[in-house]
Amino acid sequence: MSGTNTPESGSAGAVSPRDLERRIIELTALYEISKVLTESLDLAVTSRKVLKLLSQMVGMERGTFLLLEPGSRRISIVAAVGMTDEEIARGTYRVGEGIVGNVLAAGTPVVVPNIGDEPLFLDRTGARSRLAGRDEIAFLCVPVKVGGETIGVLSVDRLPVERVSFDRDVQFLTIVAGTLAQAVRISEMVRDEKQRLLDENLNLKSELKGRYRFENIIGGSDRMQEVFGLVDRVSRSAATVLLRGESGTGKEMIAKAIHYNSPRAQGPFIKLNCAALPETLLETELFGHDKGAFTGAVGEKRGRFEMAHGGTLFLDEVGDLPLSFQVKLLRVLQERQFERVGGTRTISVDVRLVTATNRDLEEAVRKGIFREDLYYRLNVIPIFLPPLRERSEDLPALVQFFLDRFNKTNGRKIRLSSAAVSCLRAYPWPGNVRELENAIEHVVVMARGDEAGEEDLPPWLSAPGTVPAVPAGGAPSVSPPAAASPSGAAGRIPPLEEAERRMIVDALDRCGGIQSRAALLLGITARQIGYKMRKYGLGGKGRR
Repeated sequence: MSGTNTPESGSAGAVSPRDLERRIIELTALYEISKVLTESLDLAVTSRKVLKLLSQMVGMERGTFLLLEPGSRRISIVAAVGMTDEEIARGTYRVGEGIVGNVLAAGTPVVVPNIGDEPLFLDRTGARSRLAGRDEIAFLCVPVKVGGETIGVLSVDRLPVERVSFDRDVQFLTIVAGTLAQAVRISEMVRDEKQRLLDENLNLKSELKGRYRFENIIGGSDRMQEVFGLVDRVSRSAATVLLRGESGTGKEMIAKAIHYNSPRAQGPFIKLNCAALPETLLETELFGHDKGAFTGAVGEKRGRFEMAHGGTLFLDEVGDLPLSFQVKLLRVLQERQFERVGGTRTISVDVRLVTATNRDLEEAVRKGIFREDLYYRLNVIPIFLPPLRERSEDLPALVQFFLDRFNKTNGRKIRLSSAAVSCLRAYPWPGNVRELENAIEHVVVMARGDEAGEEDLPPWLSAPGTVPAVPAGGAPSVSPPAAASPSGAAGRIPPLEEAERRMIVDALDRCGGIQSRAALLLGITARQIGYKMRKYGLGGKGRR
């Protein structure tokens, strides 16, 4: 085994035209190598391209890039050129074995001017045995180091026709080995980060699965136990589910419970509110688009159906879908295939669909604003979620749950007085659990002391004109002042709808007719208050 010193070609103090030409070639090769290393994070792909450049530009043949396998003393080939797959598979060495093993053990380069004369040259791959003029092939091998530690080896063959300085070759290969070392380091960082994200994803999915176990969803009432029984049976199937119920009853939570208790729990849970987007954006969001599909489509975009492949797609407010778009959704439900906007390639997906609505779909079908065939496609397994006023026995547990959550979030220790609890029990909760959640957050944030009284409740719970009362029989309702009663009879309790209408009117008056502020005061969304204003004929009462 030889060192790296050989006679220089040309005089010591001058640079010959041939040397100058070679330096230009080497610099050009290093530039091309640097570009290759930025093209991909796949170490095998980039290192193979580097070896090809060494062969094509510098005349270094049968290059190999070997790395020490983690947790072992074995070195194996990551990439090679000029060898068959069988030869590459045979290219494994132990530390200290042969020239490659010695270079890794010592961390210093080695040059073998004639491999036929070197007993340590094992030719384990067998790549040179089929070559003529084997005795005239030179073998150069340099260590690949990261942080002073040798982690691999870079080797090449030199043919006799090249008659160049081996010292120059070693210097050049050492630079190349340094760039490969950085590629290894980046590859390891990407691998570690990918593993961290995978572990984090698994932990989050495990946490979500635990959070959405049926026993962790608050609902001890008979009505909710019926819902949990249905969800338990449905979760094990792939059937399409339609969740029905008023706004704020927890339809999204039940959708997540179906997903995380199903065989698809390890897949994605993707959701989309169908009422939040116009039809043009809705199509792009669900099906995606190809590059150039419309102005501003500078790249392709995956839609929610593609994102949900192997998992569950939850479409909320499906009753608000435009009639013209419903036929497009129907086709996907029938065939489980679609094309992106502006695209021609048919995409197949495996998606479990869960939808939700607070609308009367049967009435919408009768009016011709919802397709009957789509209705039957969605209504395979309907699950009706009861409003909070129909499961009042769950109220104490829900109140305590939200108190605990917001106390922790805000660093407080708020408890409710008996008067405040009575007020909460008497209120009809038209906004259901979501409205209760907002009310408890309001209490925790605004309470002056550790015990929140009736005066600390949101104004719509105890404001003049909406004093809560509990009629005989225990059904919660709201009593307006005697003069406001539709019949003029003092003390008469109006229907729930009339109470809700008066609350909206009162909130609009307090907020100067601004709907968004009134919605915030009531603990509902601007869309919900708009819907209720139309329902009660209050179109002229407010402004956006």
